[in-house]
Amino acid sequence: MMRILVTGASGFVGSNIARALCADGHEVFATGTGGEQKVPPSATLFPSIAAIDWRKIGTLDALVHEAAITDTSVHDRAEMLRVNVKTSKTLFEQARGHGASRIVYASSTAVYGNLPGPLREDGPTAPLNVYGESKVLLDEYAMTFAAAQPRIRVVGLRYCNVYGPGESHKGPMASMVYRLAGQMQKGNPRLFKWGEQAREYIYIDDVVRANVLALKAGTSAYVHCATGAPRTFNDLVAILNTALGTSRSPEYIDNPHPETYQSHIECDVSRAKEILGFEAAYDLESGVAAYLASGALTAA
Repeated sequence: MMRILVTGASGFVGSNIARALCADGHEVFATGTGGEQKVPPSATLFPSIAAIDWRKIGTLDALVHEAAITDTSVHDRAEMLRVNVKTSKTLFEQARGHGASRIVYASSTAVYGNLPGPLREDGPTAPLNVYGESKVLLDEYAMTFAAAQPRIRVVGLRYCNVYGPGESHKGPMASMVYRLAGQMQKGNPRLFKWGEQAREYIYIDDVVRANVLALKAGTSAYVHCATGAPRTFNDLVAILNTALGTSRSPEYIDNPHPETYQSHIECDVSRAKEILGFEAAYDLESGVAAYLASGALTAA
């Protein structure tokens, strides 16, 4: 059993991770509001990172850091860097001071912008917004921290379009899987012309498993949390039509922000397999099927 602090544990990804860790018998401390995505009752909850009672936690084995500003439309660079970078640095140091030998944190494929794929972790970055920039800076700091603290394993997971139960509260920041499913229950979905933009979609159960594996990693690194198989929005509509039993046709509209829009994401996933032993178990078809079976995809 480990003593693990999970930040952002009332959010989509963090709540799923916290529940899994509690179910596995770990002692979980968590930060979160206790709002829509409930923190497991067996976890010790602090309402925010600033409100963490480190004396109450005492010795810590691991930090799983999911809390962040994730809204890519936020343009306040100072605030984005304060929350996503400065706060993370403080947390890493506090975790180190309380004995943690494992740190896992959320990064993002937003670091790449519109660079051509397949994207590799040792390749260049070119973020299109301050959110992506914040994750570049966090990745750089995390590896510098890890190099200076050889007893601590630090793993960043570059998430790529996570979807699944627990995201309904996110509104416009919810996955395109969830948002298009909602549109298609009422009428035709709307896509930017001509629906051939490609994304990788990673199901929440795979993301949770990647985090659990990252807690056991033998080396520090940041790796892709992705499938390695990009799919177009037209593909997604077809998959949802099959799952929902609908026959909707996309309505194509102009993209109002082409200069800041990631039009194609394709990840090389060999590093995650090598370092974590992680491969996605769900492709988009099976992930959508599991999402539908959960009852959460059509709950809106």
